[in-house]
Amino acid sequence: MKHFPENLSAKLEIRKQNNALRQLPLSSKRIDFASNDYLGLAKSEIIFNETHEFLIDNKIIQNGATGSRLLSGNHKLYQETEDLIAKFHHSETALIFNSGYDVNVGFFGSVPQKGDLVLYDELCHASIRDGIQLSNAKAYKFDHNDFEDLEKLILRNPDTNIYLVTESVFSMDGDCPDLEELVLLSDKHHCYLVVDEAHALGVFGIKGEGFVQMLGLQDHVFARIMTFGKGLGCHGAAILGSVELKDYLVNFARSFIYTTGLSPHSVATILVAYQHLKKDSASILKLRENIVFFNQQKNLLSLKPLFVRSKSAIQSAIIPGNEKVKTIANQLQEKGFDVKAILSPTVPEGQERLRFCLHSYNSEEEISEVLHLLSTFVFTANG
Repeated sequence: MKHFPENLSAKLEIRKQNNALRQLPLSSKRIDFASNDYLGLAKSEIIFNETHEFLIDNKIIQNGATGSRLLSGNHKLYQETEDLIAKFHHSETALIFNSGYDVNVGFFGSVPQKGDLVLYDELCHASIRDGIQLSNAKAYKFDHNDFEDLEKLILRNPDTNIYLVTESVFSMDGDCPDLEELVLLSDKHHCYLVVDEAHALGVFGIKGEGFVQMLGLQDHVFARIMTFGKGLGCHGAAILGSVELKDYLVNFARSFIYTTGLSPHSVATILVAYQHLKKDSASILKLRENIVFFNQQKNLLSLKPLFVRSKSAIQSAIIPGNEKVKTIANQLQEKGFDVKAILSPTVPEGQERLRFCLHSYNSEEEISEVLHLLSTFVFTANG
């Protein structure tokens, strides 16, 4: 085997020295406060069995898509599922991609043109940033959820096509922007508003439709990105928008054009999961109750100052320093709770954190116990 390049070895060594080396974790049987499976649909035997029955009943016995959707991979399930998704989200159309990363790389890499401007929240996900880097448009970040800062950037660029980019739930902080204010700003300056709803699907709205739809703002948004690997518990993603946007992406989004489509089983799972959202609101309600209970308990235990303000399923306790936050995460894991430390450089230095993901299947007893343990370990470490 060839010698590994020294410059790459040096980069790995720096990560080790900073206590920031990433490693693939083994699956555990700890109590889940780490996964994005907010409604438990990834583990649902009902969805697993209904997907299998749907495929058999429709005589779809095929393991793979066989090619890209523009060649041989656009099997009939795609149209049925995209129609259901569009109707569910009150959108003209939906276009399924293989992942949320693929949507963001494909959209931002092809839609904003040379001479256009992309203004994005400084805490937007890496996939959005990667897509922007592929674009020929100029791009600037604005201070997190600071629309005064955003408007200053807009006013400096008159007579320009401007894409405003945010997330409805930010993946590391769990907080939400004031979307109503952002829509007013977008409409005022005739911008194109793009909202990534990856962590809002299944969490906000009566049937888990997402944050934009919960507020009734869908007609003011140019594009919504819905990711299925979190609240929907399966795989893939879709972009919601106009017929023209769908046609454009089919023709110009490289991450859509040059990849094999999802298998019929994957698309059927998306279809069945959406059908489940439409008819079963109990899990969504239980998740909301758990979010409220978690916030109440952290206040009772005087933990509120540690946490980023959030009403979503993501609750982040800021504990600066890779070594310190890893130590507390390990202590919680030793007590049987799967809570992950988020280290720099994933988040900025000094913003290291414990990230608690809440689920419909977490009990109030589990929430109380993990927060009591957190209180004990944090105050011991500070003492």
